[in-house]
Amino acid sequence: MPRMFLRPLSSLAFGLILASCSSQRSPVVPGAKPKDHGAIGATEGPAWKDGSLYFTNGKHINRMGPDGKTTVFRHNASNGLLFDKEGRLVACESGMRRVTRTEKDGSITVMADRFEEGRRFNSPNDLCMDSKGRIYFTDPRYGSREGMEIRDTEFIRNGINKGPAYYKRREPDPIMLFELSSDNTYINGHKPTAQELREIHDYRHPLLEGVFRINREARLPGGRFANAHDTPNVTRVYCDEAERPNGILISPDDRYLYIADNNNSKQGGSRKLLRYKLDKNGDVSGKGKVIFDWQDGRGPDGMKMDSAGRIYVAAGTNNATEFESTRFKAGCYILSPSGRLLDFIPVAPDECCNCAFGGKDGKTLFITSGSHLWSVPLR
Repeated sequence: MPRMFLRPLSSLAFGLILASCSSQRSPVVPGAKPKDHGAIGATEGPAWKDGSLYFTNGKHINRMGPDGKTTVFRHNASNGLLFDKEGRLVACESGMRRVTRTEKDGSITVMADRFEEGRRFNSPNDLCMDSKGRIYFTDPRYGSREGMEIRDTEFIRNGINKGPAYYKRREPDPIMLFELSSDNTYINGHKPTAQELREIHDYRHPLLEGVFRINREARLPGGRFANAHDTPNVTRVYCDEAERPNGILISPDDRYLYIADNNNSKQGGSRKLLRYKLDKNGDVSGKGKVIFDWQDGRGPDGMKMDSAGRIYVAAGTNNATEFESTRFKAGCYILSPSGRLLDFIPVAPDECCNCAFGGKDGKTLFITSGSHLWSVPLR
């Protein structure tokens, strides 16, 4: 019988095998229980930098230092946080309806606060960064919809009584609601004012809760920071299946965009984790794929991905509402790259909102829930 020789695996191949195996098992240290650090104003945010954890409580950005003490870092109503490649804090300032960067000297740079036609964003919620340093962020609106300005021009109002309220737009529009002149300057024989044009635009198109990308900085003469309508520094990322995008992340290789779709203010609203393929320009290519569905429970919120491709999703609630059941309890749902539930880390007291990696070796998972901060060791 001839002797069989096995070629040694390359270090790359061996690493890929280990990563594949790791992605299918729980990363939590066996027997470890989540530690409650108390109600220290940790509702959202978390981001780790130089031995400190930063998080938000709807009024401030707080910082828990290496000594375990919590202090106020900035006074503002923020949600998602991250540190860019230069170590500067980027924040979704939901109250001010903008995305900002805190410079190392403490000054604030507004990265995005308006979209087309100078329309303000709804309430930027969460954000992530690709390998090129571009910031992606979600812009839902929870609670009152008063003051929303951005419209979805991909859809146009149905001008008849039958069928859906809006149709997917085609060129030319399938249903014309107004008689335009050949040069589009007159409507029904009347030259409209700028305000009338805006009202017509708003009537024709539904409100948008979308996903956006900050492509680059755009400074104008005198140091003024250009808004999206001045220069194309902000573009929309089309995630058609998402009803109310909340959490967001991009895979380390820039191939996939993940959206936590959490429409929790109506019966039957989407509470799904969606995955989209990205092209080389960072735009969505094709339809989204459902990775996990929280059904009638509280849907996904903030999330992170580790080097093995596992997804850590803050979701669920311990208190039922008119639109959310307790089918899925509050905690961190750890999923394989394909969406298989690998482990669940329960937290209290109510809903679970976000998570981040940190600690001296980066192997501690921090979770925010109901103003409480929780941590659990990872292997």
